[in-house]
Amino acid sequence: MYLNTEQLDQIGFNIDWLGSILSNKSRVKEFNTLGFFWIYIILEDLEVNIENLSYYIKEKSVVFVGPHKKVAFNIFNEKQVIAIAFSQTFYERSIKDSLFLNSELFYNYDSNLFIAPLFEIEEIKRNFIERLRFFKTKEQNLYIAVAHNLIEKLILDAFIYLPVKQLNNEVSPDYLYYVNRFILLLHRDYKEKKKVIYYADQLHISSKKLSEMTEIILGKTAKQIIIEKLINEYKKLKNYSNHNISEICYELGFSNEGNFSNFIKKHTGKTPSEF
Repeated sequence: MYLNTEQLDQIGFNIDWLGSILSNKSRVKEFNTLGFFWIYIILEDLEVNIENLSYYIKEKSVVFVGPHKKVAFNIFNEKQVIAIAFSQTFYERSIKDSLFLNSELFYNYDSNLFIAPLFEIEEIKRNFIERLRFFKTKEQNLYIAVAHNLIEKLILDAFIYLPVKQLNNEVSPDYLYYVNRFILLLHRDYKEKKKVIYYADQLHISSKKLSEMTEIILGKTAKQIIIEKLINEYKKLKNYSNHNISEICYELGFSNEGNFSNFIKKHTGKTPSEF
């Protein structure tokens, strides 16, 4: 797979048919979402595989997938999927934007994706996609503004189907900044790095400060979030893959099955085989 990232590299945003973004010629479009957030507008029923788990998606759906995920679409029609990719830097302009990116739309511990219905496909095509085509060769600032508005509309429409959490209005934007980046790093590195100090060092803050921030924003310490991530990844692999416990152990980056079993038992009260 080769991901055409020329525009992504330039402004951190791209929208196109999935087949055009990915240069591989085969019907199966396999790629990694890298550090980008992805929104897929599904126009025909299809199957997608994310992190080795398969999901059947109905037409007129919007699919949200966060960074650092292995994705494979089995596409029969090159115009089945409109793919929107964008970076955190491109979209994040306010606390509200940070909340959107840090929400269960992109970081859903129970699933590798979030699906919402799309009721206004013609409006999306007419008011946003055609407008984006027009401004792409005319005025970059307007192009970027329309792109940001399109992403925000799709996110807001999907938020209807999420239990929205209230946030203290006095939360520091710096806290959101660091927590968002911690979550991003965790989704990328959780298999290799399981200590809070690693993520704190990456953010150039202390472990204590990172946990203070996550408790205020997410109601959990950084250590609890790492543990929760690992347990939920185990549950997904146990329930939706053919991997045995030993294979899951190594998939999640544990050195041996004994350490893995002790970890699961300590934090859930059950052995891996009891799930």
